[in-house]
Amino acid sequence: MKYAFSTLGLPGAPLDRSAALAATHGFDGLELRAHPEEPLHTDSAAAERSAALRTLAASGVAVLAVAGYARVAAPGPDEPVLAELRALVRLAADLEAPCVRVFPGGGDPPGQGDDVRAVGRLLAAAPFAERHGVRILLETHDSHRTGAAVARVLGGVAHPGVGALWDVLHTWLGGEPPAASYRAMAAHLGYVQVKDVRSARDLTPVALGAGVLPLAEVVAAVPRDGWLCWEYEKRWYPAAADLSGLLARGRAYLHGLVEERPRSARGAGED
Repeated sequence: MKYAFSTLGLPGAPLDRSAALAATHGFDGLELRAHPEEPLHTDSAAAERSAALRTLAASGVAVLAVAGYARVAAPGPDEPVLAELRALVRLAADLEAPCVRVFPGGGDPPGQGDDVRAVGRLLAAAPFAERHGVRILLETHDSHRTGAAVARVLGGVAHPGVGALWDVLHTWLGGEPPAASYRAMAAHLGYVQVKDVRSARDLTPVALGAGVLPLAEVVAAVPRDGWLCWEYEKRWYPAAADLSGLLARGRAYLHGLVEERPRSARGAGED
């Protein structure tokens, strides 16, 4: 298993600090939040992208994904969404990142039109992503928070340039057991975002294992050769503890869950 954390937990931090924290605490990669508040985003110049790649290479830390904010099911014209997807793919390619994160962003409650928009836009963007060696991952979030809902869209796309990102908080809030989430997304899964919170009513982030999310069940469900990415939402909860002080324990906690998985959950040759 490989481990990453999201820079959402280090709002506005310089890339060299995020990379150094990852390297120091045994994380293999970073999920980079692509937003104008952060060091890298879709308007970053070529020189900034090249410098970032050198910083990452020097630290030995990879970019797992560029976490964008495109909403593929949102009402409105297609071209602005497609332009945003292309810009995110280019950024990911420049950073040698294999994935781009996008949101559904459909209605509440979602309607059939949301699926149609999402499928159409992802189908249109998929060949461009594939040519750049990047996969667009639709996160279990907002209007499509369960694995079943995301799989419904991805079944309509059926293209290797598009997949799923499992945010375990949203599938849990949607009432979907981890085993069911994995079964729904197994054919599409890019990686898993783990986190922990105090309760369904208080989503303040806490240290992994200190909250209520079924993380052991999630880890037991997924293959051991994938990625677990800790998304600690410090940006939205500024009073939460600093992520830097939690990283060592969080990495150890995840590794412990991986090692403690039941033998029946392990693939052949994993022992």
